[in-house]
Amino acid sequence: MMLTGDPEGFARLTSEIARVSGMQLGDYKEKVLRRRIAVRMRACAVQTYGEYGDRLRSDAGEVEKLKDALTINVTRLYRNPETWEKLRGTVIPELIRERDAGVKVWSAGCSSGEEPYTLAVCLAEEADRAGRPAWATRSSIIATDIDEIVMGKARAGRYPVSSFLEMPAALAAKYFRDAGGSEREVVPTLKRMVEVRRQDLLREPAPGASFDLVVCRNVVIYFDRDGQERLFDRFADALAPGGYLLLGKVETLFGPARDKLELVDVRERIFRRPR
Repeated sequence: MMLTGDPEGFARLTSEIARVSGMQLGDYKEKVLRRRIAVRMRACAVQTYGEYGDRLRSDAGEVEKLKDALTINVTRLYRNPETWEKLRGTVIPELIRERDAGVKVWSAGCSSGEEPYTLAVCLAEEADRAGRPAWATRSSIIATDIDEIVMGKARAGRYPVSSFLEMPAALAAKYFRDAGGSEREVVPTLKRMVEVRRQDLLREPAPGASFDLVVCRNVVIYFDRDGQERLFDRFADALAPGGYLLLGKVETLFGPARDKLELVDVRERIFRRPR
């Protein structure tokens, strides 16, 4: 599939994708776009950008599959356990001490919900450990994404056994219950902590202000440098004084946000807005 030599065809296709899907692709890295579009083209057995554009115009199901491919929905519950253990050992205990009324959390690019529900588990566990279980129920997690399909999964809160491979078995047993077949679903007390909303990260404002914790892992890297800078700055401005930002391990903070946040843990990419 020799497509790298057809810049005009690629430009026409991305315009068509924007038209049929509502997604704006200008802030994505071109290599990422080309690679993920090529995956869908192979699945559809088409050879040119023009053919794939025709397919998108005639097949709404393929539009949804492409959106899913472009929005990087790869996640598990408790993914990278060392990150969550660090959050539980340092950040959350401090928030329990200092935010008596609970915390406000933003899970940006939440995909199918594994991240916000992991956050809910961590908040509940540390509240129990501190002898203040009601603290977690007073906390709220706003989970945002642009993909309606994965947002539906996040709202359902049901996951196959494979999603639990990195979550400690005791936590899975405590906070998820059998949902029939090979699926488990989050318990109601945790589900009530999470509100799923649609949001275009790059083009819409933060879903509120004064967040005590913003989590956005392995999403920003897929945007170009200008888009990354804008997102980092938006995250920094959305934090309350003393609030924390957690990024993915391969992401590096730069731009104006570097002057607004202080580094807490370089390995786990944890930053804090000064008080």
